[in-house]
Amino acid sequence: APQEIAITASGHLGDRPPTIPYWADLTEEEQAASTPPYVPPPDFAYNTSAGPVPGMINVHLVPHSHDDVGWQVTVDQYFYEEVYFIYDTVSQNLDDNPDRKFIGVETGFFARWWDEATPEKRDRVQRLVDRGQLEFLNGGWCMHDEATPTFVEMTDQTTRGHQFLLKTLNTTPRGTWSIDPFGHTDTQAWLLSHDAGMPSLFWGRMDYQDREMRRNASKPAKGFEWVWQGADSFPDKVIFAGNLFGTGHGGYSTWINFDGTDEQIRDDPDLKDYNVDQYVDKFVQDAMDQYSHSVTEHQMWACGTDFQYQNADHWYTNLDKLIHYVNQNGTVNAFYSTPTEYADWAYFKQDASKKEELYQTRGPRDDQVPLADDAHDYWSGFFTSRPALKRQVRVATNLLAAARVLEILANVSSAAVFETMLEDPRPAPTVGTSWTDGLEGAVGLATHHDGMSGTERQDVTDDYSLRIAEQATIAEAGIGLAMATLAGIDDDAAAEGAAAIAQCNCNQGPATCLNASVCAATTDRDAIGLLAWNSLGAPRTEVLFVPVSSSSSESSDWLCAG
Repeated sequence: APQEIAITASGHLGDRPPTIPYWADLTEEEQAASTPPYVPPPDFAYNTSAGPVPGMINVHLVPHSHDDVGWQVTVDQYFYEEVYFIYDTVSQNLDDNPDRKFIGVETGFFARWWDEATPEKRDRVQRLVDRGQLEFLNGGWCMHDEATPTFVEMTDQTTRGHQFLLKTLNTTPRGTWSIDPFGHTDTQAWLLSHDAGMPSLFWGRMDYQDREMRRNASKPAKGFEWVWQGADSFPDKVIFAGNLFGTGHGGYSTWINFDGTDEQIRDDPDLKDYNVDQYVDKFVQDAMDQYSHSVTEHQMWACGTDFQYQNADHWYTNLDKLIHYVNQNGTVNAFYSTPTEYADWAYFKQDASKKEELYQTRGPRDDQVPLADDAHDYWSGFFTSRPALKRQVRVATNLLAAARVLEILANVSSAAVFETMLEDPRPAPTVGTSWTDGLEGAVGLATHHDGMSGTERQDVTDDYSLRIAEQATIAEAGIGLAMATLAGIDDDAAAEGAAAIAQCNCNQGPATCLNASVCAATTDRDAIGLLAWNSLGAPRTEVLFVPVSSSSSESSDWLCAG
């Protein structure tokens, strides 16, 4: 939908009137009588070593790519067709220049790249992380939706991503980058940001009325950022949060876009189409415009949008030039940065009295759900769309929680579970060695903001559903072995896996569904054993529904143990 991709809009050369005569507009006689305003440095070695300068407008340039783990195509299609090349070419470009930076977000993609990376590529990425050039923000398996999953699913997928980053790179994210979800909740603020060790949160979508009010307000309501207290019961759990400025009305792109071949900085006056002076003029105007709606001398430009940097040379070559020439101009100060560095300068390094003067504090009821793009377009339909996938995620989450407890109680190994499988399990990419790891990853993918929210194509929905069903089958096999162990069933029978203890959770076809009139586990059998286990920490009373093959069945035919 147009509303969904509107926040990816970028500025472009020529979108502002000139404030100076441009070199390309001069006649040949005028050019011959003067010198170009900017000329390349010796050997075309651009100076990109700048950092924040007190008293100047400081533009934090943040290279990023927003990569959906499923939307128009599936997660694996996106990986092989687009995302693989992002990490490949970005890491090469970062290694070429120690001033360059990039932020990674969706660990589900990075884990796929890491699994296929050569030792040399892995060493390069580790080096970049250690130097602070490659920083992971958010760091979850995906960028989860904040309205349709419960806090359990959001916590699980965030933890999974963080565990992978800690195990492989010995790093953990320091900030939250939730730029594309369709609203933001207080749970995200206090639990998934503050309590997850990420005290800042930036997003791309914001209710239009709130945004426009803040765009033209005075301090402390001025600007798109504020201090957010996520819970009444935790007054100290506050984060620095806000909407990205975009091109003036939000969005996770910015005033420039150098992806592809359309926009390029041409700075050699001996060649045709010289335009570097136009870019510097535009940059200064854009920075001054954004400064007029900000509360500090620091501003962040999100340099990128969906699936960009597949050929990172385009972005970094032009950003190097832009930083060099803008700082040569001297009106504003530009440099490579990250959202956490921006948050440090804009908020965390300010003293307490200055923070109160600059930023408004908003409570948990000032969330961003539901949000509207205009008077007649509210982001609320996704609360109920694709109900089957929403239910499957919820049921799978419950199954995962029970399986984790049984795995610990019965001490059932992954090797023992996989021996019972008729087909090789496909849980890749893995994080842990548990037989619940694959189900955790499948559910984590589906919590993506274009997953269980329902904004993806039907074949992508089918892919999420299939992944969950496949991995739930593995979890069921583990549950079967664990239940057999705890019930004292003979080892030989327990080793038969699903044949020993069958389950009707609908993951192996319609004959295994509890809402079917016949369940394979109870059909054509003289007797069955029924095992019931309470996974909660308190007594409970439940009615068990068991499909039987004939109305003549009597309760005396059943052998029950519980």
